[in-house]
Amino acid sequence: MATNLSPTKNPIPEQEPNVRNKNFDEVALGYTVELALDEANRCLQCRRPACMTGCPVNVKIPQFINLITKQDFKGAYHKILEDSSLPAICGRVCPQENQCESKCVRGIKGEPVGIGRLERFVADWVMQNDDEMPTAAEPNGHKVAVVGSGPSGLACASDLAKLGYGVTVFEHLHKAGGVLAYGIPEFRLPKALVQKEIDKLSALGVEIRCDATVGKALLIDELLSNDPDVGGYEAVFIGSGAGLPVFQKIPGLNYCGVFSANEFLTRINLMKAFDERYDTPLMPISKVCVVGAGNVAMDAARCAKRLGAEVTVVYRRGEQEIPARKEEYEHAKEEDIVFKLLTNPVEILADDNGWVRGIRCIQMELGEPDARGRRRPIEVPGSEFEMECDAVIMALGTSPNPLLRKVTPDMEYNQKGGIVADEHGVTSKPGVFAGGDAVTGAATVIKAMGAGKEAAAAIDRYIKSK
Repeated sequence: MATNLSPTKNPIPEQEPNVRNKNFDEVALGYTVELALDEANRCLQCRRPACMTGCPVNVKIPQFINLITKQDFKGAYHKILEDSSLPAICGRVCPQENQCESKCVRGIKGEPVGIGRLERFVADWVMQNDDEMPTAAEPNGHKVAVVGSGPSGLACASDLAKLGYGVTVFEHLHKAGGVLAYGIPEFRLPKALVQKEIDKLSALGVEIRCDATVGKALLIDELLSNDPDVGGYEAVFIGSGAGLPVFQKIPGLNYCGVFSANEFLTRINLMKAFDERYDTPLMPISKVCVVGAGNVAMDAARCAKRLGAEVTVVYRRGEQEIPARKEEYEHAKEEDIVFKLLTNPVEILADDNGWVRGIRCIQMELGEPDARGRRRPIEVPGSEFEMECDAVIMALGTSPNPLLRKVTPDMEYNQKGGIVADEHGVTSKPGVFAGGDAVTGAATVIKAMGAGKEAAAAIDRYIKSK
């Protein structure tokens, strides 16, 4: 096929908005072979591919796309696997518009190549047509512990296992996957895909221990000890994420019906509150206010909509400042979620029994830019009003869990509670490495994976130098 000079991407087929907002099936249906070939031919195969500079794990983007144009979909998948261990996941949840696609030269006079959509296509094609389990490498006699089974932990464990290390992943929840399992909704990331990636990690020889909380049941020093029952690990990687929710400091946070987005999404995604076959339902909700407008807020709002609620997103800035991915914001609007912008809650209201009955808000206006360049929201005096709701979901961000800081004080932490580590994941504690949200605070899946990969290489150098 000749180069496709169309200035626009091939749209990805999707469920209709008024159908999908009533189910938890995946919204985007993926490219067909014909659409994938047409989109791949939009790639100009640049000699100096700027797109790769935007990828945190340096996927060889032009090479895998070139293999798609030759209909070598399995080859394209394995080309991605050289640098990324989770292509089916990254193709769905990575913010490509701010990373690889933002560097694509086709985006100068039109839309960039749909790199993420093509990554998803080849991963899905292989799973459906030619899936295979990896084989374990020859053991090298060394053991490494990985704390957390989210994106950074999975990437680190995968790379180490391929080098022959005996890797044990400790996960404090009852199911592996971290934010991939409990945070991102089924309609954006089917959990069967996550489980397939976990199964492939097990096939590499990685042992995954769930219900194992490092910091309570086990300590970092015990893992590094010579104790034959729990120790013997020559290095530890901490990829425990940022699971501590941030709350707005307003009256009423303790009323029944106030959720952090983390709790709400965990109940939906991990505990299957939306599925009547599971004995883990949520309280009945009919009118929900979601405070915040990031990606997590969009996930929470769209989940609440699918549970049958009327949903309003309350955000103190304007549309131009919304931090969520444009795609997620547009999907939310299409699904009849209401956005109350330039609005900030000042109090949560309850009935005589302590159940949420609404929120009191104040209107905002935008002033001068703050340190990050966003215009600072300012309260408009005398503009308070009330909104009726029976549930409030706080989606204002997260920070690293303080547990490890309490039980591992001989490691350096920053002011926000994150572990201090260099660009290779090396911490101040010998033999301990860290990466992902536990270091940076809440960030993207692919950045967490990049940190896990970098730490795996550093751990390999560390153990070989001993």
